[in-house]
Amino acid sequence: MFGLELSFIWAGIIAFAVLVYVILDGFDLGVGILFPLTKDEKERDVMMNSVAPVWDGNETWLVMGGGGLFAVFPLAYAVVMPALYMPIILMLLALVFRGVAFEYRWRTQRWKGVWDMAFAGGSLLAAFTQGIALGALVQGIEVENRAYAGGWWDWLTPFSILTGFALTVGYALLGATWLNMKLEGRIQRHMQRLAWPLAIATVAFMGAVSLATPFLNEDYFHRWFDWPNVLFVSVVPTLVALCIGGLFYGLRRLDDHLPFLCAMGMFILGFIGIGISFYPNIVPPSLTIVEAAAPDSSLKFALVGTVVLIPLILAYTAYAYWVFRGKIDPNEGYH
Repeated sequence: MFGLELSFIWAGIIAFAVLVYVILDGFDLGVGILFPLTKDEKERDVMMNSVAPVWDGNETWLVMGGGGLFAVFPLAYAVVMPALYMPIILMLLALVFRGVAFEYRWRTQRWKGVWDMAFAGGSLLAAFTQGIALGALVQGIEVENRAYAGGWWDWLTPFSILTGFALTVGYALLGATWLNMKLEGRIQRHMQRLAWPLAIATVAFMGAVSLATPFLNEDYFHRWFDWPNVLFVSVVPTLVALCIGGLFYGLRRLDDHLPFLCAMGMFILGFIGIGISFYPNIVPPSLTIVEAAAPDSSLKFALVGTVVLIPLILAYTAYAYWVFRGKIDPNEGYH
């Protein structure tokens, strides 16, 4: 029983790390996606300054999620990686290219436009491939004899492309609402205007993905629509509707903080919805959390360090956001 509990504790830890990555690095990637929609170099400089103190720390959670999956759910890692090899490699290359662009664009004038395009392109590709990987995982991975049994292109389907666009637009919304919160003047007003169509598109994509998901797998359908499950899971779409209402209310009132908080709430609730569909699987449709877990001794050993590490990461992350709270001074920043 204790081994069973450990595997679910670890599933919760990895899910938490991935969720924190999505909501923190999501607005960071969103800022890059919005780069081509700016008016001049000064706007791009202040947009980068808004994420400069935190952008690389946000990706700590991606490392923790991937490393944790490898350490404590090796079977899931061994199945997921060959199934999603191409989108994951493209995502990592895009993140590397984006990170290099972040540093290099401040060191040159002649090539600054090139690095601006690299930053925007890397952000866009990383967001889109993350969405494709998510869609491919949700639609299910074929497993036989504890190994991936699908084809090379199984990850590329209409549903995974839909989730790719959905996540990209959602990240752009997070970026626009983040910049609305952190900037002022002309650039803030520009982001407020951009947030409206992005919010509408995000809601539309979220609705499309939510409607399609239960029909991908019979188990998904039963978890969402069987009685009495529907009484409990209906809380999620209800809260999503409240977040959507708060998002548009905040945008209409030109509020600094409410749109960003509501957009993050939509992402968190969407993530919870995916968890409801998956449970108790870690790789749908057939690989469960318990089946994929490492031996109890490995789970216990890794948990000791993680229990110490996660509060430390949360503490320094919270401190960084606290130190750099408030509006960005356009005359100061990352150089």
